[in-house]
Formats: sequence, C-alpha cells, structure tokens
Amino acid sequence: MQVRLFPTPAQEAALADTLRLCNEAANLVSRIAWTTQTFRNYDLRIHAYGQLKDVGLSAQPAQQVIKKVSDAYTTVKAQVRAKLRKPLTKPIGFRRDAAQPFDDRCLSWQVEARTVSIWTTGGRTKGVAFGCSDEQAAALAAYRKGESDLVHRDGMWLLIATCDIPD
Repeated sequence: MQVRLFPTPAQEAALADTLRLCNEAANLVSRIAWTTQTFRNYDLRIHAYGQLKDVGLSAQPAQQVIKKVSDAYTTVKAQVRAKLRKPLTKPIGFRRDAAQPFDDRCLSWQVEARTVSIWTTGGRTKGVAFGCSDEQAAALAAYRKGESDLVHRDGMWLLIATCDIPD
C-alpha cells in the first residue's frame, strides 16, 4: 500500500539526507560484494558491517542496506540464469534517491494520527504526516506486515507498506 508523506521542511531534509547516505552506503557495499565476490547477505555482513557503522549508519539501517545489496545481486543472478540479461561486468549501482527499506525497528506507524516515526541520519524523526483514505488506513492498521520502503519520486515522498490482505 502506498501513502504520501507530507514532511515539514526539516523532516524533508532529514529524509533526503537519509536516502542519500543509505544509497552511498549501498554503493560501498556493492563494491565490497563485487571485489570479494561475496553476495550472500550473512557473508556480506562480515565484510561490510563495520564500514557502514563508520559512515554513520545505525545497526538496523546498516543491516537493511546490506540486505538491499544482497537482494539486488540475487535478482540479477536469477535474470542472467533466465537469459533475461547479460552477466554483470561491474558492481551494481544505486541511484542517490533509490528506495530504502525500513523495518519495524526503524519505522513505526501511528495510523489513527496519520503520522510515522522514522530513523534518519539526524536521529529519530517523529510526527511525519501521511495522507491516505479511511479504507487505506483501516487496511494499514489491520494488515501491514514487515518492511516499508521510503521512496522519493517526482518530488513526492512516499512510503510503500507491505500488507498481507487475505483473499
């Protein structure tokens, strides 16, 4: 489920800095993965976690960045096997504003208040307003599970929440 965020200027700056740092970190991890030919999440943590802490990521965002990179390589490997693309000749790159996943340790929803609290490079940013319909709010409250992706697209801030809605 996608909802639009309405951050204050200070909150928006914190979100932008967070996406920038997380994607710079993802590029660092991707270069480490490529150089060491280590692509599995757990194995990649051994090589990259300390460096991510050194660049300013907290523990859980560092883990999320490593997982994001590992998942990207897994996807590319599957596409190569299926002959949907050619093998890579250089590390995978991440755009400055590519989506970043957050789990419940880094992001919490206050659905009734229509706000979220999210980890940013400047600390926990609370009270970030979001907009959605009453039906979406009910679905978020009842069915949201797992990760939510922070996205900056066409000048808008979005959260895309994973919801497990029964048939």
